[in-house]
Amino acid sequence: MTGRPRGRPALPLDRILAAALELVDEQGADALSMRSLAQRLGSGTATLYRHFANRSELVAMMVDRMLGEVDFDADAMATMPWHQVCTSFAQQMFDVLGRHGNVASLLIGHVPMGPNALARREKILAILLANGFPPVVAAHAYATLSRYVLGFAIQLAGSAAAEHDARLAAAFHELDPARYPATLAVADDLPVPLEEEFAYGLRLIVAGLERSHG
Repeated sequence: MTGRPRGRPALPLDRILAAALELVDEQGADALSMRSLAQRLGSGTATLYRHFANRSELVAMMVDRMLGEVDFDADAMATMPWHQVCTSFAQQMFDVLGRHGNVASLLIGHVPMGPNALARREKILAILLANGFPPVVAAHAYATLSRYVLGFAIQLAGSAAAEHDARLAAAFHELDPARYPATLAVADDLPVPLEEEFAYGLRLIVAGLERSHG
């Protein structure tokens, strides 16, 4: 009896997604294709098409796998004040995207809808609603935090090297004091490190939510 050719063995989904994330981390989002991923795995594209209809579906699932790295202790979050939950969630998202900076560009115009994304969104929205935020405010608060994190993560992926920051700091100190007195007055604190700028702005957003909620 002659059966169908078995072809290459199936690869575990988690291994495929891990390889896709490594590829993007190392070579950038544009380097990810079914062919390049298959080559990395030592497999064929047909093996990948058993899991994904197209590259877009691959990207969506890879992004969701990355979002699974965001620490998500639902029990601990239930005991935290809502503003602490928002701050912690945004900071963790920023840290994860910092580790996978090349993935940030794939989130532009893309609303994650995988299981990890849905679970995290659901929990944050539930906490905001439970603390008296109207649905429209809760939705806007979550969207604003998400966009804020993404915007900084994209900048972090392309941020200048420390040597460039040092040259920029020196340039601020060399400005003409007659023309740029205010800039020179704060030159010791320029340029602001991106991570510090992110944390500062996040505090402002959460403080604004607190005032509007009060």
